[in-house]
Amino acid sequence: MTLDHRELNRDMSVFTANPLVGSGLPMWLPAGAVIRHELEALAKEIAREDGCLGVYSPVLGKRALYERSGHLSKFGDDMFPAMRLGEDELMLRPANCPHHALMYASATRSYRELPIRLNELAAMFRAERSGVVSGLSRVRQINLDDTHVFCRADQVFDEAQLALRSAIRAQQILGLPVDYVRLSMRDESSSWLGTDAQWASGQKSLRDAAAPITNEHGLELVEAAGEAAFYGPKLDLQVRDSRGHEQTIATVQLDFNQPERFGLEYTGQDGRPHRPVMIHRGTLGSMERVTAAMLEHYQGRLPFWLAPIHIALLPVGVDQDDAVRSFADAAARKGLRPNIDQAGALGARIRHARARRDHLIGVVGPEEVEAETVQVTDIAGGVRRQVRRDELLALMLEAQQSRLRSPRWESLS
Repeated sequence: MTLDHRELNRDMSVFTANPLVGSGLPMWLPAGAVIRHELEALAKEIAREDGCLGVYSPVLGKRALYERSGHLSKFGDDMFPAMRLGEDELMLRPANCPHHALMYASATRSYRELPIRLNELAAMFRAERSGVVSGLSRVRQINLDDTHVFCRADQVFDEAQLALRSAIRAQQILGLPVDYVRLSMRDESSSWLGTDAQWASGQKSLRDAAAPITNEHGLELVEAAGEAAFYGPKLDLQVRDSRGHEQTIATVQLDFNQPERFGLEYTGQDGRPHRPVMIHRGTLGSMERVTAAMLEHYQGRLPFWLAPIHIALLPVGVDQDDAVRSFADAAARKGLRPNIDQAGALGARIRHARARRDHLIGVVGPEEVEAETVQVTDIAGGVRRQVRRDELLALMLEAQQSRLRSPRWESLS
């Protein structure tokens, strides 16, 4: 039976909710905090490798900011109401891009500086109705891996390819299968911002950028009219959850709206002001959605590097407590995540570790203490064997640092 992430959460304690906090506002428990920390580290690593610059911005902005960006007129019903503070009206942001546009505008820019890629793993807010919020998949606070690229028109092709390659690479590291890449375009309605020429050029740039990459990875490139953002066309990585529902996990979006509305400029080679192109790129997507997707895809048995508990250490009796504690301390010093469980019968402790989806279960009895070994079971890897403590530490450390699905047991002699 396939369980969804809310059902898995009952055993794994990834997140919790409380009426005093409110619907759609999950709180990340220690196990969830581990998963989120590892995902954030991956997102920041990819951003750094792609030349993105880290920034921080407030989650609030004046009402006038979202009037200027167009979010209030387009998404006003999905935004939280304004809060009066003196003469100002402050609002929780529905997106991070207005702040990043203002950061770009804070300095004079030259064509030689571009592209500029501003990255922030930040919170945004959607006033979702109580009837539609659900677990981690539909929430009111979204913590998004978000980059905004400001580039010249002649750089759009390369930037779109860079972003799409990184998004696919992220999904490969996570082990999440991508169903297809969608080129989301406008339709014939009048609800789109920008000129016909901008849309035609943008859609062609994204199509040309995506085609060789989708061919390389054996993915279908599907064109979908009417699925674009209101401000520009986009490339979406589409996946299906455990219930067969399709969702977007990562995206590359062109934006004709923000540069125009905020008067963004750079000085061109001709010495005259030019308008940059803005590209929104989400590599991992939101921490909530990707965590739900990972839990459901792996049915809670996450890859070793993501597992909240790397190894459950179970002493058979009190005489093994010191040896187990010594091993746990050595593992923790290396940045690994051991958990010692001493209470109750050994069989019950093993069942608890299995239900919690601890990646490894390590039993230590008198023979293991004598031989300086651990009896290890790797359920995901289909392995049960006795391993020397020093070798086990080395295998676990490699699996964590290399983001492996399971330790490489085959490397043992």
